Amino acid sequence: MKETLRQSMAWLHTWSGLLLGWLIFAMFLTGTASYFRPEITRWMQPETGQPAALAVAAATAQAHLTRVAPDARSWHIGLPDERQSVMRVSWQPQPKPGEKEVRGRRGRGGGRGMSADLDPGTGAVVAPRDTRGGDFFFRVHYQMHYIPVQYGEWLAGAAAMLMLAAIVSGVITHKRIFADFFTFRPKKAAQRAWLDAHNLTAVLALPFHLMITYTGLVCLMPALMPWGIKTNFPSERAYYAAMFPRYEMPARTGQAAPLMPIPQVIAKAQAVWGGGRPKMIMVENPGDSAARVSVVRHSGDQLAHDGGLLLFDGVSGALLAEPPRHGPAVVTNHVLFGLHMGRFSAPVLRWLYFLSSLAGCAMVATGLVLWTVKRRKNLPDPACPHFGFRLVERLNIGTIAGVPAGMAAVLWANRLLPVGMEGRAAWEVHSFFITWPFMILYACLRPARRAWVEGLALAATMIAALPIVSAITAPNRSLVRSLINGDAAMVAFDLTLLALGAGLAFCAYKAGAYQPAARPVRRRAVHAAAGV
Repeated sequence: MKETLRQSMAWLHTWSGLLLGWLIFAMFLTGTASYFRPEITRWMQPETGQPAALAVAAATAQAHLTRVAPDARSWHIGLPDERQSVMRVSWQPQPKPGEKEVRGRRGRGGGRGMSADLDPGTGAVVAPRDTRGGDFFFRVHYQMHYIPVQYGEWLAGAAAMLMLAAIVSGVITHKRIFADFFTFRPKKAAQRAWLDAHNLTAVLALPFHLMITYTGLVCLMPALMPWGIKTNFPSERAYYAAMFPRYEMPARTGQAAPLMPIPQVIAKAQAVWGGGRPKMIMVENPGDSAARVSVVRHSGDQLAHDGGLLLFDGVSGALLAEPPRHGPAVVTNHVLFGLHMGRFSAPVLRWLYFLSSLAGCAMVATGLVLWTVKRRKNLPDPACPHFGFRLVERLNIGTIAGVPAGMAAVLWANRLLPVGMEGRAAWEVHSFFITWPFMILYACLRPARRAWVEGLALAATMIAALPIVSAITAPNRSLVRSLINGDAAMVAFDLTLLALGAGLAFCAYKAGAYQPAARPVRRRAVHAAAGV
């Protein structure tokens, strides 16, 4: 019989979702956490305070740099936004006589530059613990780890393409896709209940799933389809220089002149942008009549992920240059990039991003489980399945429980490793990649049902206990202290951990309470037993 379009799409949906499903789940979950990347970094650096107003942060940065590096070749100020509590400043010393000038910086001292982390409110130098913070979840989301970045992006691109194929084929496969939005029968047979859960989480945020998958591919386009760049530019550096041009700076004159207050320069930039906010300030020749101030726009200030750079005279404050206007193709690319990153979103929209992405995690997880549930009833002996079935089942358990546990392990390591330990940031990362494979191995050594219960319970405990661990090891970042200080972001962070832990605990409870339906005895088997 000729295969219909829906049947062929069902095959594509099944195998495109399964082939890299475990990697897709990890990418979805780490990407979900990345929407609160600054808040994760704040939580992982309890030595820091609270965010400060933009003008206050700019003034304290200028005061610090004027005091410690008045004759520097250049200053660099990474302005914090309302979600960050640390401000990084750096400066480039004047080259010594006969020394070739090299621009750039290295860490906090020596080499080509110096830098310091400041409290944006007071200007005091702070020394937060060494950590990758939320940046780790963001980077591993699309670059993986322990492998070259290019290979990681290729792997992420392959997973995203399979995910897009699974979504499109799933839409074609389901006859009643919108009716399924209102259908959930948890007390029905296992296959029907899991199918309802899969359909519900898929349809609930279907536009988001399509958008986030397609725009993810667009973000990876330079890595997946580099031929346009290679054809039109001699190097990748030349491409980015054309996209984000910098301006030639005049040489130092030796004539002293006061630098215009940076908050005033920021006000001028905001007037040009119509109220936009800056992310970075670069000052060339501070204290000299040839001073220049470059103001880079915050990439999350608008939907299009395009910072843009304004150049001002550092003494008079006159606007000297604006970035060139991009064509429609570049603007479209920036808009799609901005949609994926979600940095433009206000708090309510950011939470919608987060919840929709959690629905995507549930969609992938229920799809993986559905693969085994659907095929278990057709096994000759469900108690002793073949190797391929056991492999998928164990990978499901180890990944669905192991990735959340691994992410929690990063936060546990952040609180428990000695603050002065060498390589502590690297060991935070290692904890993720130790925990996830451990959970897969554990699932292989235990009966499937017990592995589900114990794995989910362990992940729930690790996540829900984090606010308690934090209160003991970093009292100034405890839930009670955050409530007293009115730190809404950290209060929400701890409450979210408790809610996620409770959700996984509920899943563990349901897995333990599940009673598989008795397998019906086939009539032929009954007759054989009766000797008929």
